[in-house]
Amino acid sequence: MACFESRIARTSLPRGEAERWSPEEVLRWGFERFGPDIAIASGFGAEGMVLIDLAARIKSAFRVFTLDTGFFFRETYALIEEVECRYGIRVERCRPILTPAEQARLYGEALWTRQPDRCCSIRKVEPLRAKLAELSAWIAAIRRDQTAARANIAKIEWDSKFDLVKLNPLADWTHDRIWEYIRTRHVPYNPLHDRSYPSIGCTHCTRPVRIGEDPRAGRWSGFTKTECGLHAHANFAGRTYDSA
Repeated sequence: MACFESRIARTSLPRGEAERWSPEEVLRWGFERFGPDIAIASGFGAEGMVLIDLAARIKSAFRVFTLDTGFFFRETYALIEEVECRYGIRVERCRPILTPAEQARLYGEALWTRQPDRCCSIRKVEPLRAKLAELSAWIAAIRRDQTAARANIAKIEWDSKFDLVKLNPLADWTHDRIWEYIRTRHVPYNPLHDRSYPSIGCTHCTRPVRIGEDPRAGRWSGFTKTECGLHAHANFAGRTYDSA
């Protein structure tokens, strides 16, 4: 039955039509189609803040969750609290099965310095998998121009990695458009962005970016890794490309 429902969901998605839609139209379609079974995934970066603000202008009550690895910057935790107060929502915190101490006992200290993919799998991918099992659709704040792995994302697509619908309302926005929205609408954002952190993840795997570097050069510095493994691109033929 689950496979049959998945096929129905995939074939009924307005993928081509949605490419002409604004972020607001994509969000409105998702909220109307899936009701309480859709949620925004947010790490509270600039794009995530724009997405939350857009959602709040459409619907007063909407779901937001974050993958709290236990290693967020204190500025990120403060922003989460600000979001809850400003928008009147409760951010759902998804945590790994292992505490940082338990992970260190099982895999050794500072796993991220030796096997960052495994660390991301434990602290991000598996918690996301568990959360998405509760939902029919999820919403991400990724853009096509961020990385090569994201270049072909659709605004509405079937996520074959996690077996549900995925919305990328900001897929065709640019960095400049994101920041224009933030400044025009006075949207709160992580102050680390003003300190040369264009992309913000965990404290251990994020550093400031130097002049001339790629905006994501501060993530997993010293490794070829550019993605944490959350976002898989499924093209219209149904083949899946894991960005991990």
